[in-house]
Amino acid sequence: MSTTADQQQTTSKLSLPALTGMVVGSMVGAGVFQLPARFAGETGVYGALIAWSIAGLGMLTLALVFQTLAVRKPELDNGVYVYAREGFGLYPGFLSAVGFWASACAGNAFYWVLIMTTLSQLFPGLEPVLGQGDTWPAFFISVAAVWGFFLLIRRGVKEAAGINFVVTVAKLVPLALFLVLVIFFLDWDVFVGNLSGGADVPGGDSLFLQVQGTMLITVFVFLGIEGASVYSRHARKREDVGKATVLGFLSVLALFASISILSYGILPKDEIAALPQPSVGGVLEAAVGPWGGVLIRIGLIISVLGAYLAWQLLAADVVFAAARDNDLPRRFARLNARDVPEQAVLWTSILVTVILFAVQFVSDALDFTLDLTAALALAPYALASAYAVKIAVQGDGYAGTEPGRRTRELVIAAISTLYTLFLVWAAGYVFLFLACILLAPATVLYIMARRQQGARVFTRTGLVIFIVVVAFAVVGVVLLATGTVQI
Repeated sequence: MSTTADQQQTTSKLSLPALTGMVVGSMVGAGVFQLPARFAGETGVYGALIAWSIAGLGMLTLALVFQTLAVRKPELDNGVYVYAREGFGLYPGFLSAVGFWASACAGNAFYWVLIMTTLSQLFPGLEPVLGQGDTWPAFFISVAAVWGFFLLIRRGVKEAAGINFVVTVAKLVPLALFLVLVIFFLDWDVFVGNLSGGADVPGGDSLFLQVQGTMLITVFVFLGIEGASVYSRHARKREDVGKATVLGFLSVLALFASISILSYGILPKDEIAALPQPSVGGVLEAAVGPWGGVLIRIGLIISVLGAYLAWQLLAADVVFAAARDNDLPRRFARLNARDVPEQAVLWTSILVTVILFAVQFVSDALDFTLDLTAALALAPYALASAYAVKIAVQGDGYAGTEPGRRTRELVIAAISTLYTLFLVWAAGYVFLFLACILLAPATVLYIMARRQQGARVFTRTGLVIFIVVVAFAVVGVVLLATGTVQI
C-alpha cells in the first residue's frame, strides 16, 4: 500500500525525472515488505514470473486508464469514485466512494497491525504482549495511536515535504540494500529447488491456482496507481505525464518482482512462507545475519508512520469530496476553524478503530487486513475502467484527437476492465460478502443525502443494485454466523 494524496503543493512545473520520482513514491508502500512470504506461501519462481507478468500488464493498463480519464474528463477531479457516478449513476458512485474509503481505512488498520508485529520482532520481550498485532494490548496501543493522529489532524497538521523525504528514504534505501545483498548471497541450488512451487508434485496445486493465490497481494502493492494522474497538472510538458507513468510503473514493477523472485535464492520456499511478516526482514536476516532484519524493520516502522498520516488524510478526503458532491450527508463536508474536514476525519478514525477491533477475531490479522484492503479497492477500479470503455465507445471527450487514439484507448480500457473483473473473481466470494456487509448498512448515508436534497432516492437500476447488495450482505451474515465461512 502506498500514498496517493498529493505529496505537496507544487509551485513550479516538474521535469520528466521529477514526475517519474513522484509516481514511484506514490506506489512504493508497506506492502512490498510482505512480498517474499506471501508469494512463497502460494507459488514458486515460475508462478511468480507469471503472476508479475499478469499484474504488470493489467496494472499498466489501469494506470493508463487513469491517465486517459484525467485527460478526457479533467473536470472530474474529486477522486476515483466520481468515474463510477458519472458513468453508471448516483448509487454506484456512492458504493464506489464508500468502497474506496473503506479500503483506505482497512489499509490504515493494516499499518497498525504491521507496526505492532514489527515491534514484537525488534524487541522480543514484547512478543507475548503484542503478538502478531492481534492481541488486546496491541489493539489498545493501536487505537490510542489512531486517535492521537486524529487530534493532530483536526488541529491542522498536514503531510509535509520533510516527512515525505524521510518516509521515501526509509522505504527505498533498505530495499535497495536488500536487493544488492540478496544478489550477492543468492544460492543457485536453492533457487532452482524453488522453481516449480509444487506444481510438479502429486497433489500440488496447479500453476494456475498458484498464480490466482498471489493476485490480491499484487493489487495491494500497487494501490496508489491512480495517483499517477494526480500529478498531470504539474508537468512541464503534457507529453511527459504518460512517459512518467510508464517509466515510474516499470521501475516499481521491477522492484516488486525482483524482491519476491530473488528471495527464492536465499531460503527454501517453505521456510520463506513460514517467515513472520515483514518477511523481507526475515529473508535479509537469513542472508547476512540479525542486523539485516533490524535495518529493514526500523525502516519499515518509519515508513509506515509517515504513510499512515498520508492515507488517513486521503481517506478523509474521499468522504469530504463525496459529501461536497452531495453523495454523502452535508455534515461530512464541514470544515472546522483550522480548515480541516473534522467530521470526515472523525468517521475515518472510527472505521479504522472498528476494523482493528474486528481483526482480533480473525485467524491472521495481518493477511486479513491486507486482503480486505485490496479487495475493497477492486470495484472502484473496475468501474473506472468500464467508464473509460464507455467514453471511448461514445467518443465522449475525443473531439480533435488524432486518428487511432480513440481505438488504442478503447483497447487499453477493455483490457483493464477484464483484468479488474478477473481480480474480483480471484479475490473470492468471501470478500464480496464482507464488502456487501459493509455497504448495505452504509446505504443509510446515501438515503440521508438524497433526502437532504429532496431528491428521489433510487432510480430503477439503483434499486436493483441495492437489493442485490442487501441479499449478498444477508447471505454473508448467515454464512459467518453458522461458521460455514471463517475469516
